[in-house]
Amino acid sequence: MEFNELATLRWLHIVCMVYWLGGEWGVFQTSYNVINRALSMGERRRHMETAYRIDILARTGIIMLLPLGIHMGNIWGTQPYGGAWLTFSWVFCLSWLGLCWSAFLYRETDTGIRLTKIDEAIRFLVIPALFLAAISSFLGHGPFNAGPGQLWYSSKVFIYAITLVIGLKLRFIMREWTVMFRRLAQSPDAETENILDRSIRTGRRLAYFYWICIGSIAYLGASKPF
Repeated sequence: MEFNELATLRWLHIVCMVYWLGGEWGVFQTSYNVINRALSMGERRRHMETAYRIDILARTGIIMLLPLGIHMGNIWGTQPYGGAWLTFSWVFCLSWLGLCWSAFLYRETDTGIRLTKIDEAIRFLVIPALFLAAISSFLGHGPFNAGPGQLWYSSKVFIYAITLVIGLKLRFIMREWTVMFRRLAQSPDAETENILDRSIRTGRRLAYFYWICIGSIAYLGASKPF
């Protein structure tokens, strides 16, 4: 059987998109019970645990889309950097993914919070780099090719960077859950409940725009319209 590199990468890309979109929907639905004051604290914590377990699949998908997209872009000729650059992108993103999973495994601990903050710091570097690369490419300065039928790639990178911004805010919200539930476990109070409620409601509003962006990324990758 012949190994088809592009087909394999495309399949992995689809799987990551599915887990990304599906995972975000799962966290969205679970959040209703996380802030449901009619439930016991133990029951709410179980729903929060479920949300974390669903969310790690979405986080895995969104991180892995970056090296997959860079790799396929090189095959399609929309980005010219192969060889050592591809190797670096895979090593970097797999290391980032390992950090993300470590933060998940140590969730609700001080170590987990520290690891999550490192994950967030990486996003603060990756996000502007992607925006800069996409905008520079739109203007014809690279690093991505901007010939006829190639601008879809820079557009996809730009929207992907937007989703990382939204995802970063959602990461802040989920990290806040840990802090809020610690307070509630020690001494339940209405003020903390209200902060938690506002935080999650903000996340829900962002989620709608998030899904539009995810759908747009999928459309650009599938149709390559310009």
